[in-house]
Amino acid sequence: MIDHMTFGVADMTRAVAFYDAALAPLGLRRLADFHDGGRRVVGYGDSQPCFWMAEERATSGLFHVAFRARCRAEVVAFHAAALTAGGTDNGPPGLRPRYHADYYAAFVRDPDGHNIETVCHLPADVSAK
Repeated sequence: MIDHMTFGVADMTRAVAFYDAALAPLGLRRLADFHDGGRRVVGYGDSQPCFWMAEERATSGLFHVAFRARCRAEVVAFHAAALTAGGTDNGPPGLRPRYHADYYAAFVRDPDGHNIETVCHLPADVSAK
């Protein structure tokens, strides 16, 4: 289980605008926004921050994270919101049966090029409560 994760972004203003919009359909929002040692740090979550970004002058390597969606409609909404917010398509909403029969996911690249996924593991006619 992951408690939290942090990655560096080159342009925090651009990244915050992207993630504020892209994560909203998943019920995730910005819960923390402060300066630590001269750099801005922002955390997202539903009840407590678990997904963190830190302002970095140079980022090293690309990052992948998958957010769990409660239903397939959230996957579609995330993808649309992320593209509208400046992300680029890295795999439209759809089944990925190579992972398992009900793996429904979408992928986008955020403004820094990180691969951001949202996935629903439930059959089409089931939503998590």
